[in-house]
Amino acid sequence: MANIFPKWTNIAPLKVAACLLLFVGTVVLGITYYATPKWTEVGFQPIQPVAFSHALHVDQLGLDCRYCHTYVDRSEHSNVPAASTCMNCHSMVLSSDDRLAPVRESYESGEPVPWVRIHNTPDYVYFNHSVHVNRGVSCVECHGQINEMEEVYQAKSLSMAFCLECHRNPENFIRPPDEVYNLDWQPESAAAQIEQGEKFVHDWKVMPPQSCSGCHR
Repeated sequence: MANIFPKWTNIAPLKVAACLLLFVGTVVLGITYYATPKWTEVGFQPIQPVAFSHALHVDQLGLDCRYCHTYVDRSEHSNVPAASTCMNCHSMVLSSDDRLAPVRESYESGEPVPWVRIHNTPDYVYFNHSVHVNRGVSCVECHGQINEMEEVYQAKSLSMAFCLECHRNPENFIRPPDEVYNLDWQPESAAAQIEQGEKFVHDWKVMPPQSCSGCHR
C-alpha cells in the first residue's frame, strides 16, 4: 500500500517535541533569571564605608527620617545626608571615634562619603518620592522595616510587579499622613486598613498609573 503522507511527517513529532522542550526550557530559564532574589537583588547588603545603624538612630534615638533624608517629601529623590548633617551630632558625640573618621574627613574636605547605593531602579523607571510619601505611602512599603536594620539591605524586590500591586490596590497600603514616618505604625485590623485606605483614595483622588507611560518616560 502506498504511503499517502509525505516523508517529512515521519520526523514531525520529533520536531514538535524539540520545539516544546526549547519553549519550556526558555520559560524556566527566564523565570529563574528574572524572578528570583538574585535578579531583583533582594537581600543585597554591601559593606559601607561607615557602619550606620538605623536600629540605633531611628528605633532607639527616635530620629525622624526627614532629618537625614531632608528632601524625601519635597523632591523626586531621597537624598543621602551630607557629612555636615552627621556632624551636627557627632561633633560632640563620639567626636574622635575611629569609626567616624570617613565622616570627619568628608566634612573637612567637602568630598562626599563614598556610600554604596543599595536601592536602585533602572534609568528608564520614573519614581517620585514626594508624591508617594505625601499621599500616605510609608518608607516601609518599599524599604521594609528599615528602622530595625543594623545594616541596611534591600528587603523588597522593587520590580514592576511589586509596584503594580500597590498601584492596582492603593487602599491596601495608604496610611494616615501623620503616620507615614512612624515606621512601627500598624492599622487596627485588615478591615480598618481597607476602610481608611478607600477613604484616603477617594478624598485625595489617588489614581496611580497602570499604563506603561506612567512610570516609563
